[in-house]
Amino acid sequence: MENTAFIALGSNMGNRYDNMVSAIKKLTSHSKIKLVNYSSIYETDPVGYEDQDLFLNMVIEITTELNANELLDRCLTTEFELGRKREIKWGPRTIDLDILTFNQENIETEKLMVPHPRMLERAFVMIPFLEINHDSRLPIKDKPLEAWLNELPDKEGVRIWKRKNGEDEFVPIES
Repeated sequence: MENTAFIALGSNMGNRYDNMVSAIKKLTSHSKIKLVNYSSIYETDPVGYEDQDLFLNMVIEITTELNANELLDRCLTTEFELGRKREIKWGPRTIDLDILTFNQENIETEKLMVPHPRMLERAFVMIPFLEINHDSRLPIKDKPLEAWLNELPDKEGVRIWKRKNGEDEFVPIES
């Protein structure tokens, strides 16, 4: 069965752009994961723990034959392989991969909550997510995601860094 998932990527250590490209390549090197779409890359102010470097953030859309827990395991393995260390809550990281949505499912386990429980509170997630999935609604939420985004106070902390389309177009996976 083919599943659709949206995954948020973030990095603020080392070569942030290379970390994100490497994460996409590692994820999609799995035979059961295909990249469908990706957002522009945004440079964002840190949230929570603020004494750290600026982040690069983006969202990708994938299709996969993996179930949600298998996809989570693949994301965690990718983070580990790229040097992610979990030392400070919301602290610096080489790469962070968060499953935002998985089909239109509500999933609550010890390891995984989908839709991501804090995505509606984070402009650095909502802006790239809506860029590639602008008509989306979350299960059990009664208003469009655009309305949720309009209510967020920290949108000015999210700035375009590398536009998906246009002069500075980037290709996260070279063909």
